[in-house]
Amino acid sequence: MSKPLILVSNDDGITSRGIRVLVDVMKKLGDVVVVAPDSPQSGMGHAITIGNTLRLYEEEIFQDVKAFKSSGTPADCVKLAKHYVLKDRRPDLIVSGINHGSNTSISVLYSGTMSAAIEGAIEGYPSIGFSLCDYSSDADFSHVEAHVYQIAKQVLEFGIPKGVALNVNFPPKRNEALKGIKICRQARAKWQEDFEERYDPNGRKYFWMAGNFVNFDKGEDNDEWAIANNYAAVVPCQFDMTAHHAIPQINNDWDWESIKSGF
Repeated sequence: MSKPLILVSNDDGITSRGIRVLVDVMKKLGDVVVVAPDSPQSGMGHAITIGNTLRLYEEEIFQDVKAFKSSGTPADCVKLAKHYVLKDRRPDLIVSGINHGSNTSISVLYSGTMSAAIEGAIEGYPSIGFSLCDYSSDADFSHVEAHVYQIAKQVLEFGIPKGVALNVNFPPKRNEALKGIKICRQARAKWQEDFEERYDPNGRKYFWMAGNFVNFDKGEDNDEWAIANNYAAVVPCQFDMTAHHAIPQINNDWDWESIKSGF
């Protein structure tokens, strides 16, 4: 019986520590192919390359694993994997990460890590984005490897609904072991940005984005609560952004006759 085919990507770049850990774990589950950005692509969201060339080079960076680096975004990498690298081979699983830093709450919208997973879900593949809430380039992933393995194994064995990608976040390594895994909703939180006005050596003005993350959610069933309480958080995400609950209200409350009459 053939091994599952697993596509690995990320947004921190093909040389990041997190993707090395993820590749090593996935090798225990199946045949691994890597297509990842050639440089960090954090915060790119679901951007794709339209007006520029896309480069793709094979790299001998992982032992016994076929790997390619791309000049494109994480979403580009999944597209290139499907249409060029894998061609007629269909992946059984797409995994992205392990990201250096949190992708909880609203950060999922900006996340390049999750864009690779969501792109996989759009194409109909079971997909997972993994993140560690530690931004250090030499972050310690040892406490999450077994959990990454088990979550990926469960998806391979039991699947997930079509059009869904899992957003998995782990707390940083602490003195105590992880308490467990929580299936959560996305917390109601946001970034409150502040743009610092600065000047370069030539006296030209530029702006540097700063700010703070603010959590408005007091519930205990969300990803922010899980991470704060030393649980891994698993949030099922979808690419259908329709606000289904708003359709009846808009249909019932709007003055459609005025809309029909125009100015």
